[in-house]
Amino acid sequence: MADWMTDDGEIVDAPAHVQAAAVRDRRISAVELLDEHLRRIAAVNPVINAVVTLDTERAREAAEDADRALAAGSLLGALHGLPVAIKDTEDTEGLRTTYGSPILANNVPTRDALVVERVRAAGGIVIGKTNVPELATGSHTVNAVFGATANPYGLSRSAGGSSGGAAAALVTGMAALATGSDMGGSLRNPAAFCNVVGLRPSTGRVPTWPSANVWQTMLMNGPMGRTVDDVALLLSVLAGEDERVPLSLPGDGSDFARLPDGGLEGLRVGWSRTLDGLDIATDVSAVLEADGRTGLAECGFAIIDVEPPIGDYDDVFRVLRGSDFAQSFGAMVDESPDLVGQLVTENVTYGRSLSTEDIARAHVRRTELYDIFRSVFEHIDVLAAPTTAVAAFDAAQPWVDDIDGVPQEDYLQWMRTAWRITPTGFTALSVPCGFTPEGLPVGLQLIAPPRAELLLLRVARAFEQRRPAWRRRPSLMGSTV
Repeated sequence: MADWMTDDGEIVDAPAHVQAAAVRDRRISAVELLDEHLRRIAAVNPVINAVVTLDTERAREAAEDADRALAAGSLLGALHGLPVAIKDTEDTEGLRTTYGSPILANNVPTRDALVVERVRAAGGIVIGKTNVPELATGSHTVNAVFGATANPYGLSRSAGGSSGGAAAALVTGMAALATGSDMGGSLRNPAAFCNVVGLRPSTGRVPTWPSANVWQTMLMNGPMGRTVDDVALLLSVLAGEDERVPLSLPGDGSDFARLPDGGLEGLRVGWSRTLDGLDIATDVSAVLEADGRTGLAECGFAIIDVEPPIGDYDDVFRVLRGSDFAQSFGAMVDESPDLVGQLVTENVTYGRSLSTEDIARAHVRRTELYDIFRSVFEHIDVLAAPTTAVAAFDAAQPWVDDIDGVPQEDYLQWMRTAWRITPTGFTALSVPCGFTPEGLPVGLQLIAPPRAELLLLRVARAFEQRRPAWRRRPSLMGSTV
């Protein structure tokens, strides 16, 4: 068995950084690696419905270019020859980008989004687009254009969202890496549901362009991968300053390319069971206590019980998100009301109901929230908490309306474990933690101060080494591959 293979002998199931090394060392060509991923897509995607648009011809051309460059002694970049899936909310020049909306079902952009530019410039092979809920609304990937994405660990379960297609594609070996985005948990929730890693970066770490609002601080693009090192690899490419985005952080992402070992002795990890009183399903809490807390302690970290007093500030996220929806999608609702789904319409209606005073007050309270959260971190270095309040739910449900008998008032309430972090500006990721008795993945959320992604990734990798839950593949794979 070649040293890049997994126990099952499939390179597409190996971590992206292992695949990248195999291409660089000429143990496999970029074209061969692409073909392996295309074979996996043909075998698995009809069941999962994660990759909604393929770019086979151009992907093959790019792979051939990568092989020619390597033969001439040139490496195109950190992603040389790696197949990368792009979320269907990111513009791809010449390739259909629908945002999961019937209005944009035939939309073909004439330019690449910034994250796509950077993937291509680093030698990544854009293999296709991954499914999303309509206009990335909510954490359940289903839309009227392509239908639902199934969770590979339970085909009747949700893959999460809005980066649900990306997460499902990763864990089934249909892509080596994937791009995602996160406002209320759209990277973290599907990562937890599908047993992969998803990172929400700090404001400006991964610039968003094009954008109608380049001052955006709620919606962040970010990397997804099967392992922490994979996410660090993609972050090293996506991060960096761009003059088109005034809030982009200076420098590039080279610091993330190779995570240093050691040096975490004495690290203080806050342990939050409920993020200040949230309803958390019993089976999720049990996994987090048995594998999450124990695994962190085994890393040698000092575990400190803490519940950050942030529960009175949920209005901040709701108001700022509602205002953003009204600005971003109001024209669609006005012009094509019959083609816009109920959740989008409701969000736009709510956003339009807000007064200037409501929005101004939310900004003031956001500052208060940041100060409160910052004070918590005077006593800890990293906060650990549930990524999601439940494991993957029944895909026939539009959203989680009950957590262990506690009603959830709307489709946002059950997602508070993720979106309570969003307005703080802190960076957060979900790392695979363990499994419920039903075999459904549970994610551990790790949170660090703004611009502390390097620390966050190092802590996550230390945990991953103690609890390599990512190695447990879906049982689906045995019957389809």
